[in-house]
Amino acid sequence: MSGRRRGFICEPTATATPTTKKKKKKARGSDEENVRGSGGGEPASPEGSARPGAEKPKSCPGLGLFFAFLSTVFFSIMAVLVKSIQGIHAIEISAIRCFFQMLFVVPLLIYHKTGFLGPRDKRIYLVLRGFIGGNAMILLFYSVQQMPIADATVIMFSNPVFTSLLAWIFLKERCTIWDCVFTVFTLTGVILIARPPFLFGDNIGGIESNYTNHIKGTFAAFAGAIAAACTFVILRKMGKSVHYCLSVWYYAVIGLIECIIVVSVLGEWKLPFCGRDRWMLVLIAVLGIAGQTFLTKALQIEKAGPVALMRTVDVLLAFTFQFFFFNRAPTWWSLGGALCVVLSTSGVAARKWYTTSRKS
Repeated sequence: MSGRRRGFICEPTATATPTTKKKKKKARGSDEENVRGSGGGEPASPEGSARPGAEKPKSCPGLGLFFAFLSTVFFSIMAVLVKSIQGIHAIEISAIRCFFQMLFVVPLLIYHKTGFLGPRDKRIYLVLRGFIGGNAMILLFYSVQQMPIADATVIMFSNPVFTSLLAWIFLKERCTIWDCVFTVFTLTGVILIARPPFLFGDNIGGIESNYTNHIKGTFAAFAGAIAAACTFVILRKMGKSVHYCLSVWYYAVIGLIECIIVVSVLGEWKLPFCGRDRWMLVLIAVLGIAGQTFLTKALQIEKAGPVALMRTVDVLLAFTFQFFFFNRAPTWWSLGGALCVVLSTSGVAARKWYTTSRKS
């Protein structure tokens, strides 16, 4: 009896059998799986962190900026196609883009299991994001149809400056003297492009068609820039609590409903011509989706400041495409306005980049 008890007591200190080792190894593996499944990542033990498989793959340097450049190219080509289509209202083009974008987002919503409505406390922001974002898209397309593509792009590109001001008003973010300076520069650039008669008299050379359409395009682009800034403020208000696919889903659905209602009221429904025009409309939708996707990936990899600076290439591409595809050289007034807007938006991006770097 005593010998049996002695053996029982000494048994834990004995050398573990292969079966015991296998059980311990299996138990350790199940614990690691539980940690991963709960969202905790790799286990904190030195043994787990030393494994080669636990190391995160290093991202390619400059990949985020490359994605930002691709998004800029896609958006610029999309603007050229919108300008090239004749006889179709900008709102109908927007409706077609929203329709294809909606088809693209549905599989992503199902894959990520986000649902189609989003968090209850964020739905009002999602609806506003969809409505205001749809208006920004319509105004951009309309301005491109009414004025030179470079001028419309430059004015729409001024939205980062208005984003800072709106964030100061609605989100109580800090507003510095530099924000005011950049705003003045932006408004100066818009005035140089618009060239109102009470300031410039009859100096309206280089304007497409007639001055009335030019002013319509200017107001549309300016309103579109403010609408885009409102959209960015709403997205910043929601933060990361709402999946990006939900934001794009509301943008597509509400934008489509809005476009259908407005085009029906205006009676502007027109069937696109077979062949070239229909393919261009599909390509506009595809380029819009690709541009948004690459811009999102760029912001996930790279800081917002460098991405915003890379987006200034959009202005250069707009002037280049306008010259080569539409045989229209920019005026000195347009170049001066573009310089003011690019300097102000680059200043906003550089200042935020510097502030973020100091905090980190």
